[in-house]
Amino acid sequence: MKSSPVTRRQFIKTSALLANCAWIPNLSAEEARLRFNWWGGQNRADLTNRVIESYVTRQSSVQIEGRHFDWLDHWQTFISDVALGQLADIIQMDLRYLKLYADNGVLMPLDAYLDNGLNLSSFGEANVDSCRINGKLYGVNLGINSAATVVATSKWNELELDSPGFDMTWDELIAHSELFAKRRNNSNLYAMTDGSGLAVLLNNWLRQRNRALYNESGELAFDASDIAEWFAMWAHIRGVKGCVPPDLQVLDKHSMETSLLVMGYSTLDFAHSNMLVNYQKHIDDNLDLRPFPIILNGTPGHYYKPSQMLSVTANSYAPQEAVDFINYFVTNLKAAEILGFDRGISASSDVRTYLEPSLDEIGLKTVTYIDKLKPYVGGLPATPPEQAGEVAIQLQNISHEVAFNHISVKEGAERFYKKSLKAINKG
Repeated sequence: MKSSPVTRRQFIKTSALLANCAWIPNLSAEEARLRFNWWGGQNRADLTNRVIESYVTRQSSVQIEGRHFDWLDHWQTFISDVALGQLADIIQMDLRYLKLYADNGVLMPLDAYLDNGLNLSSFGEANVDSCRINGKLYGVNLGINSAATVVATSKWNELELDSPGFDMTWDELIAHSELFAKRRNNSNLYAMTDGSGLAVLLNNWLRQRNRALYNESGELAFDASDIAEWFAMWAHIRGVKGCVPPDLQVLDKHSMETSLLVMGYSTLDFAHSNMLVNYQKHIDDNLDLRPFPIILNGTPGHYYKPSQMLSVTANSYAPQEAVDFINYFVTNLKAAEILGFDRGISASSDVRTYLEPSLDEIGLKTVTYIDKLKPYVGGLPATPPEQAGEVAIQLQNISHEVAFNHISVKEGAERFYKKSLKAINKG
């Protein structure tokens, strides 16, 4: 989602009221009443409410009031509830806000409940740790997502070329893309889009070089020389016609309808694993998922990102019951059968194995990709600063200037670095 209603300034302003407000729930000695807020459409609400009904039938001493909102309303309600001290017990949380609310004492650490009501043994260490802040667990992973290359492999097979695979390096992809341009029958079809302006792709490339876009302090973790190498690589790719030219690339407005893969100008797009189903709805060719290209002997660039998570708020009067419900939500096979992969590929290997026989072809491809990606996965990157969106826009704009030869690679790298520094320092 592009809406980003919560800022640190808003939070500090509203949370200052928290200490002076209290909410006393109406609890009987025999019954725990929980409130659970999440975002999503009506289909997600229906599925989630069915799980709530299944749980309370099993746990008659617990009652759960569920409320669902669209993305913007969810966070506006959350801000208001923080100010009034009337937070729901269980909150669907997004990674971009986890550190903010954990650091300000709004969320409860869950470490004490691990193996004591919260059994995440089937999640794997990376999928548990992706919800930690400063070593403490503040959320439970609801679904795995990762960056991915969406590929129409048949376009490569027709030219007797290897399509991008799990071990394909950047050098190999560039060489194969040059061959693609030489063998193609359609002069308007290119091997790939121009990814020089994509922050997610740049960050993956930087991570493989032991660099990153940001460090734990929210500062830039690269310098102008890194960006000069990045822009130079893409200038070479454009030079051998390995990617679309700039007059086509500017047509991509980051929507499915304007994707150059969807419009037929490219055989692949740099995206995320959960987007495969939507791409396939728009394209007749069979699509598949592959990792971003690798750097030989580089460090892993990919990471498993929690699509969403569930957190317990610090003012919950029934944290043990809240944790028990979350445990049921993410590990119980009956709950899994109801929810499917609505919130992403389950972090639990047990749930994935259980649901695999019922998956369609697209679902199976996505699960297979997530499982096979493991050797290419490193730790979760630092939480981006608030100004990360502005930096991403600068990267896109300046990459276009370089691609059109309005400025040189060196000028573009220096301009992007200086503008990024300025944006970050505004925070």
